[in-house]
Amino acid sequence: MHEVARQIPFGRVTTYGAIAKYLGMPRSARMVGWAMNASHTDDSVPAHRVVNRIGLLTGKHHFEGSKLMQQLLENENIKVVDNHIVNFKKLHWDPNIELLKQ
Repeated sequence: MHEVARQIPFGRVTTYGAIAKYLGMPRSARMVGWAMNASHTDDSVPAHRVVNRIGLLTGKHHFEGSKLMQQLLENENIKVVDNHIVNFKKLHWDPNIELLKQ
């Protein structure tokens, strides 16, 4: 899971479900969420780039401070309004498509 998250490009986001599907576990989005939660102190895993299926920052409470996840995304020029990624569909990076191209 962490290896997939490390491949999410700067300025893009993916979902817990997309990672789970890529790993062959399409019904395990929550497990991916738990793994991202456990990695929030590991700077090599951009867990802030992983959101829920509609672009909500559901994992934000696992980051230090209430706005850190949003700040990290905004530092990558990703606009967030009311904990929701603006232009989510445009910014969504799907490992099931992108990693299969490699």
